[in-house]
Amino acid sequence: MNFALDEEQEQLRATARAFLAECSSSPRVRAAMDSELGWDAAVWRRVAGELGWTAVIVPEAYGGLGLGHVELAVLMEEMGAALLCAPFFSTVCLAANALAVGGSDAQKRELLARIAAGDATATVAWTEASGRWDASAIEAVARRDGSGFVLTGRKAFVPDGHAADLLLVAARREGTCGEDGVSLFALPGHAPGLARRALGTVDRTRRQAEVTLDGVRASAAALVGEEGRGWSILQKTLHLAAVALSAEQMGGAQRCLDMAVDYAKQRVQFGRPIGSFQAIKHKCANMLVQVESARSAAYFAACTAAEDGEDLPLAASLAKAYCSDAYFRCAAENVQIHGGIGFTWEHDAHLYLKRAKSSETLLGDASHHRELVAHRIGL
Repeated sequence: MNFALDEEQEQLRATARAFLAECSSSPRVRAAMDSELGWDAAVWRRVAGELGWTAVIVPEAYGGLGLGHVELAVLMEEMGAALLCAPFFSTVCLAANALAVGGSDAQKRELLARIAAGDATATVAWTEASGRWDASAIEAVARRDGSGFVLTGRKAFVPDGHAADLLLVAARREGTCGEDGVSLFALPGHAPGLARRALGTVDRTRRQAEVTLDGVRASAAALVGEEGRGWSILQKTLHLAAVALSAEQMGGAQRCLDMAVDYAKQRVQFGRPIGSFQAIKHKCANMLVQVESARSAAYFAACTAAEDGEDLPLAASLAKAYCSDAYFRCAAENVQIHGGIGFTWEHDAHLYLKRAKSSETLLGDASHHRELVAHRIGL
């Protein structure tokens, strides 16, 4: 695999970096995370409309740009570095991937095209109160009612679920367990019987919600893939989302390293910059090793996803496990190097620490993915 970006990918990175420097600066991130919605609607319109980022992995036949997961990783890296407050991960990395993997042609022409055009935000709701990420944790029920279904249950920790226009909801047939009997349904956010409540979270730069299904009716056309075989769609979607999230984590870790090094050069103690002290040098050197290793893991996984290789589950878990650890360690060291000011609300170091922690648990923490790796290689 060639991990060097080509000219077009480098241009995409440069465009993203320039845009985010303007629209995801510290004051704008703080304003967005304190808003009721959780993001700036005007910035989101530019992301989806002017830049067309919501169309990056959507095939051209459905109104997309027809690019791949390496280009998505480039965008996610820059978004992670800038702490962009936007429903991009939920809409593109989760919902669009799910529709691309398992949606019918009609669903792709309608729903995927709306996402690509920026006309709809979307998310996937599968986790529940247990907080587990495996198929057995899905307890919401989809009961047959004529030609359609009736859904009951409660979903938790749904990314941007409080405001998504479209929700892909996982529910199972009564009497089933594990991977058997799970189906995926595309529901409008305003469906009768569907209630949403924003959750209070440590990381306010990425909102999560609780979604309650109280007799929500879904037509047969809302079924994504075959009835009872939705877990395979969801599983591959989560692999692809983990790859994208790993790239975002790596971008955040790189920004923490940059912040720490810049401060170490400027902060003077005992008549010399603190970066000249051995303890600070060692911290920064260790952060650099973690960031570069995370970059290798994230882009290897992105290349595997782009090739739709059979090693995708393994590469995704390797990347998610390593990048989760690397981001949190770099964010914590960044706070330490900044000293007293790093603990204050006014400094941005705590925002990266909180994003690192929430991203660590999202889609499964490092221990969960290391266990998956061990299982897949037969340990």
